[in-house]
Amino acid sequence: MQATVSAYDTETFSGAVLTDTGIELPFTVHAVADTPVRHLRVGQRVRIETTGSGATATVTKVEFGTHL
Repeated sequence: MQATVSAYDTETFSGAVLTDTGIELPFTVHAVADTPVRHLRVGQRVRIETTGSGATATVTKVEFGTHL
């Protein structure tokens, strides 16, 4: 799924994304741990993987996509 970074903390590597359906989902350092992501900026487009659905979804991976 595609999303836009809405918040990012460079010290904790956690933040939040806004999905294309308008749902804001927080993420923790674990969502970027096994990816090449080292820094994100607000407004940046990313690809995310989630578990669950809707507002109760949990972001499990945040990465840069080549087909955004």
